[in-house]
Amino acid sequence: MTAKNRICLWYDGTAEDAANFYATVFPDTRVDSVQRAPTDYPDGKEGNVLVVEFTVMGIECIGLNGGPQFPQSESFSFQVATDTQEETDRYWDAIVGNGGAESMCGWCKDKWGLNWQITPRALTNAMANPDRAAAKRAMEAMMTMRKIDIAAIEAAVKG
Repeated sequence: MTAKNRICLWYDGTAEDAANFYATVFPDTRVDSVQRAPTDYPDGKEGNVLVVEFTVMGIECIGLNGGPQFPQSESFSFQVATDTQEETDRYWDAIVGNGGAESMCGWCKDKWGLNWQITPRALTNAMANPDRAAAKRAMEAMMTMRKIDIAAIEAAVKG
């Protein structure tokens, strides 16, 4: 059953490649359907892949091959909560190592320009610590990182 509300992501002709990549990296992720254009359109021809319906970690999405007019930006990102450093490393390395780019504070960008926050729960918990000094140390440590280092966050919390 299709959800009433889905995320629509704009791609420049690469929605199918992106969806197939996500399906290899993340659990509960799959390509649900590929729809081809029934006629020519401003950025493509009849028969080109126009819409890709896919699910990313249980979230239904539509990849629209709309052209170069609207590139992805940091105003939208998927935030992936991780439980271990191994899981954090696996997702980060898959995105960055496949033509993506690192950013700060656990953010990275895939080769299609979509932004991801690979966020260990240890960081989320540390920043919500009722000991505000410990939370401050955790945030200050995070601000120096690209990929989040759970051991460094835990050390910062301890002081």
